[in-house]
Amino acid sequence: MQGRFMNFGSKSSLVELKENVYELFDFKTFNSKASKPCQSRDAYEILIIEPFYGGSHKCLIDMLYKALEDEYNETKICMVTMKAKKWHWRARTSALYLSQIIPSQHRFRVMFSSSVLNLGDLIALRRDLADVKKIVYFHENQMVYPVRERKDRDFQYGYNEVVTSLVADTVVFNSEFNRETFLSSLKKYFKMQPDYRPKGLEDQIRAKSMVLYFPVVCDIGAFTKDYESTLHIVWPHRWEHDKAPDDFLQMLNRLSAAGCEFTVSLVGEQFTDVAKVFEDSHSRLFPHVRHWGFVPSRREYLDLLSKAHVAVSTAKHEFFGVAMMEAAFNKCLPLCPKKLVYPEIYPEECLYQNLDELFEKLCQFSKSLNLVKTLVDGVNLNFRKYSAVELLPRYVALFE
Repeated sequence: MQGRFMNFGSKSSLVELKENVYELFDFKTFNSKASKPCQSRDAYEILIIEPFYGGSHKCLIDMLYKALEDEYNETKICMVTMKAKKWHWRARTSALYLSQIIPSQHRFRVMFSSSVLNLGDLIALRRDLADVKKIVYFHENQMVYPVRERKDRDFQYGYNEVVTSLVADTVVFNSEFNRETFLSSLKKYFKMQPDYRPKGLEDQIRAKSMVLYFPVVCDIGAFTKDYESTLHIVWPHRWEHDKAPDDFLQMLNRLSAAGCEFTVSLVGEQFTDVAKVFEDSHSRLFPHVRHWGFVPSRREYLDLLSKAHVAVSTAKHEFFGVAMMEAAFNKCLPLCPKKLVYPEIYPEECLYQNLDELFEKLCQFSKSLNLVKTLVDGVNLNFRKYSAVELLPRYVALFE
């Protein structure tokens, strides 16, 4: 069904979609059950591995576990995870640790992991897994992952992903942008290698690759937009450099200096090191701040999205963007750079060429919220294409 941009067709369609999702997932009780360590058991047929069990990585395999449990019974599924901490060390060393804790008694026929895992190392260490069908999922790829300086790019991370892709039987990407940037960068990437460069990698990996968008649980908050109020901007991203928070905060300072009326909510996840720019900007922007910091309650987060008018991305790196999709489903107008994955998902009206154009748009919206409402009502976006209800059966089919 091709729904209107923020309405997803009729009200009954939305209710039906939500009922289907919550028949599949009981988010109140599920997570603790899924993360229990596996014991050796001859009945195990499916192995799910996540070396970085947090954020979208955690969300995906929690959903996948539940969908597979409904199909195969939990006694046949083993899920092994590691905490979402120190990503670089997970990429370097998780295979050795996992080789020691994955049950030795099993009848595994399919295994699924994100590309954080060095699959080549794991299979070398656990020969009993060599004949298992191996599915690797790319949430992102290191070929084009932004680094602050060229010297910061560690060749090994991208190299591990290449080896993992070659060892895998099926390579799944969460967008065409993700797949094409990975595959088209291989030749250039290996030019860093001084000699004995491999050949034909793109064709080998492309032949067993596919795209499955991230399955978004489409849910809405409890509030209705107030278009007679002040412009409410939401920035729903991780507080890390690849999401370009500096650009967004400079934009807010510019709007404030221009006398634009607005409020802002920064609600993304924060990690150990919070950039000083956030601390400085909070005091400077205090009169405009609606919410500042991560919202741990999903219900409260959705309620906040249902009040906001515009969701902004200033990302330097995005291969899908669950947060922007959730904001759009809650009738926020998504404003995204005209690059990365965004043109693959969002129509022209939602894209901006540069920060000056973004500034002009936000200035206009601050003077006329009806302009936002007109855009929200007039642009089409097919949410069903990205919904968990539509996509999860296709994920489950990979395990047949």
